[in-house]
Amino acid sequence: MRKVYLDNIRWITVVLVVIYHVIYIFNGVIQHGIIGPFSKHQPQDTYQYIVYPWFMLLLFVVSGMSARYELTKRTEKEFIRVRTRKYLVPSTIGLLVFGWVLGYYNMLMSGAFDSMGNVPGPILFLIMAVSGSGPLWYIQMLWLFSLILVLIRRIEKDKFYNICGKANLLILILLVIPVYGAAQILNTPIIVVYRFGIYGLGFLIGYFVLSHEVVMDRLGKNWLLLSILALVSCIAFVILYKGQPYPDHVVLDTIMCNVYAWFGTLGILAFMKKWGNFTNAFSKWMCRKSWGLYVFHYLMIAVSGWYLYTLCPFLSPVIVYLLVSIAAFAGSYLLYEIMSRIPFIRWCVLGIKKEKKE
Repeated sequence: MRKVYLDNIRWITVVLVVIYHVIYIFNGVIQHGIIGPFSKHQPQDTYQYIVYPWFMLLLFVVSGMSARYELTKRTEKEFIRVRTRKYLVPSTIGLLVFGWVLGYYNMLMSGAFDSMGNVPGPILFLIMAVSGSGPLWYIQMLWLFSLILVLIRRIEKDKFYNICGKANLLILILLVIPVYGAAQILNTPIIVVYRFGIYGLGFLIGYFVLSHEVVMDRLGKNWLLLSILALVSCIAFVILYKGQPYPDHVVLDTIMCNVYAWFGTLGILAFMKKWGNFTNAFSKWMCRKSWGLYVFHYLMIAVSGWYLYTLCPFLSPVIVYLLVSIAAFAGSYLLYEIMSRIPFIRWCVLGIKKEKKE
């Protein structure tokens, strides 16, 4: 039986990611990779502190759960083949075919072209392609974690998995300790988003622990307690670190950030397990289109944001945010509908082989 609440978590979280990036590209907290803030003090920047610590950890946990469910229907060979096409191809070949467009605008916003006057064209193109990774770092890591998972499965043969099914509420809460420890290791030095420690652990917790229906039932029964823990840790984190560079390790490695990341993840899983098993025409449509929204949204934000900011400086920030948001959603859906209908392009950029729906 399909886990409807997980589908709803996915598309809702993707929507939160899009809103985050609309605010991020004009934020006044981080200096690099953005167009620039509208003013010195921007109350809307608070949203970044509310969602950033947990929303990608949540997606990796849900991806780990989904990997378990997928491996009950597919062989390990099929699992790797499908994930290579869906995750590795778009985040490598797709960058050369289409991702370089985002790379161009990323370099334009950062002023990188000013120092690359003598760089040969082919090298400059490769630099743009790499710079166009954007949110695709997530699926690059998912592909790697999927390979590692297959190796682990062959060693543990569900022995550890069966033990994890006995996890009670206290154990689930205490997992915050290894989550904090994992946040301190396997982090790339320059590109901070590649946090292999914490995201890898989140993926494995999703696979080994939270994919058990009995464990999720325990979460659902305690949704109110876990939601309160998530809310309290959110307030504490925002109060403690508002104004500090939240996506840097000076904040990411702190105890409070990781407590909020884990309690936020548990709180949302518990709440959605209890109340998120709904389906309607809108939720079904959003679920089907969330992949295209995730892949294309940052390009649409960068393009619309850049031209509105540079060519229409007379527009108020509210209007700019509104127009960029419309471009992010409507533009991504339109681009997805076009790209998913072009045979070779849809394989390179979206990882779709034949059918539009998979």
